[in-house]
Amino acid sequence: MLLLNPVIISVVLMSVLCLAKVNVLIAIMVAAITAGLASGMTLPDTMSILVTNMGNQSETALSYVFLGILAAGIARTGLADILSVKLTKVFKSNGKIFLLILAAIACCSQNIIFVHIAFIPILIPPLLHMMNRLKIDRRAAACSLTFGLKAPYICIPAGAGLIFQGIISDNMIQNGYDVDPSKVWIYMLFPVLGMLLGLLCAIFVTYRKPREYRDTALEISDVSDYSTSDKLSREHIGALVGTVSAFIIQLITGSLPLGAFIGVVIMIISGAIPFREMDETVTEGVKLLGTIAFVLLVASGYAGIIRATGGIEQIVTASANALGNSKAAAAFVLLLIGLVITMGIGTSFGTIPIVAAIYVPLCMQLGFSAPATAMLIGVAGALGDAGSPASDSTLGPTSG
Repeated sequence: MLLLNPVIISVVLMSVLCLAKVNVLIAIMVAAITAGLASGMTLPDTMSILVTNMGNQSETALSYVFLGILAAGIARTGLADILSVKLTKVFKSNGKIFLLILAAIACCSQNIIFVHIAFIPILIPPLLHMMNRLKIDRRAAACSLTFGLKAPYICIPAGAGLIFQGIISDNMIQNGYDVDPSKVWIYMLFPVLGMLLGLLCAIFVTYRKPREYRDTALEISDVSDYSTSDKLSREHIGALVGTVSAFIIQLITGSLPLGAFIGVVIMIISGAIPFREMDETVTEGVKLLGTIAFVLLVASGYAGIIRATGGIEQIVTASANALGNSKAAAAFVLLLIGLVITMGIGTSFGTIPIVAAIYVPLCMQLGFSAPATAMLIGVAGALGDAGSPASDSTLGPTSG
């Protein structure tokens, strides 16, 4: 019976726990153990698979730790206040324009400068005070960020988009459906127009009303300690150089942890992070983003358990028998399958090979064209990624 499928049980349980405001780390652990036990694994075997697969996200987790230290160092210099004051003067009372620009900046992080979510913990915390003054609904800000993290790589054949679209075409060809890799981005334009409509609805309709937030001192330091001057000091310049260096080195070497680490070192050498306060700043940085790093590690282990349960194959078989000849019903069910699988695994890039193996045979049997099949595969991956509690596309904006 499909309702007893370990993948479905686990993903539904994780979603329910998250909606009930259970800590996401606890929710993922409970869901992972449940998936293993429901599939017949022993508890030691389940934990062994979890721990073995945690290393798949070790680079991203280490990046978050050093980015947290970088963000803590920036906050200590008072550069955050200067940025917030200047941007408040620029946007004045127009929070809607700010949200659109925020979405545009997030778009650049996927294709123009491929840093993915690395910009969020550096850019967003300093802007929270300004967002409060403009009474911006933070749910709208989350929509803007997530749109920028998803839409560009779906339809722009550059940066992350080139990788994502290449994975789609390669896996379609491997599963017996020829598709032109250079045209995948064209097939994805219609879904992205839908995403753009959703973003505009979120900003101008759903979350348009002003929302009050209470200003509090940042956990990483006391706002009253910041300098009220808007002139750049040596510490401010050191923080800026460290931040820019982190991104440049990441682009040159392809290693975000190395870039973030060197950025922190530059801030220490320049005095932006005083040597006597180095231990305290590191502790504050780990506190700021260390939790997200651990969540990503556990989420990677959870994905390994999901694959090991064998529940995905059961979902495929049951769906193939139930689809019938209706293309509309088939498209809906296929997207639902992709949503469930991607929510469990937490990454659209890593899910495409699994989804393609399911979709291509079914789509060929049901008479879907190659463009329609490519579109379904791409949307299914992005849909689950943007809605998974275990995805960096949701954890990034949340941490910011």
